[in-house]
Amino acid sequence: MRNQPRILIVEDEPAIAELIAVNLRHNGMSPVWSEDGDSAQREIDAVLPDAILLDWMLPGASGLQLARRWRADPRTKGVPILMLTARGDEPDKVSGLDAGADDYITKPFSTQELLARIRAVLRRRSPEKAEETVVLGGITLDAAAHRVLWNGRPVKIGPTEFKLLNFLIKHPERVHSRQQLLDRVWGDHVFIEERTVDVHVKRLREALGPGGALVETVRGAGYRITAQPAGGSREAA
Repeated sequence: MRNQPRILIVEDEPAIAELIAVNLRHNGMSPVWSEDGDSAQREIDAVLPDAILLDWMLPGASGLQLARRWRADPRTKGVPILMLTARGDEPDKVSGLDAGADDYITKPFSTQELLARIRAVLRRRSPEKAEETVVLGGITLDAAAHRVLWNGRPVKIGPTEFKLLNFLIKHPERVHSRQQLLDRVWGDHVFIEERTVDVHVKRLREALGPGGALVETVRGAGYRITAQPAGGSREAA
């Protein structure tokens, strides 16, 4: 059974912290509360959290200072940070993101919005993993051997294109937006342009040769893979 994601809440207002913690518990997460930077650091030193909810205004070191500190530390560099603050102005949001935050949530916020944003950063830390052999149309993907075949013939494919194909082929006939593909394939909260997805889709199609027709562009929506491509419907990425 998968462990519950450990979420560190760094918030000096007990009522807000408790409300967040209750909702996290009810949604399969394990919250830990710290009211300032010093206690938060002790929690991090003891057990590295899966994500941090970090209030901007704290006693002692501010949320911005803590975000910069944790981003500079190799141990905590990869932990997603979501800033919580009443500051909603654009310059403040930019400051928070520049300090290393992965997302920015303005108070007051809905519980559902908070949960959705936490799940999004957790997905980015857990990109789709390749584990099994899948067959679709003429494509065979052997995850254990890291090998792709088209009609029984080996296909030379790059590592990113392999991960992209692995995700698409496990979710056939479904349309995935560029942002969804970034979340599920690239992971690790790496920030790259959505157009990068188009580049790798193009490379994937080229690697598959005739099999590239199975990877379809859905205008205005994203990409999907299908066992029965519509004749002549595929558009350039």
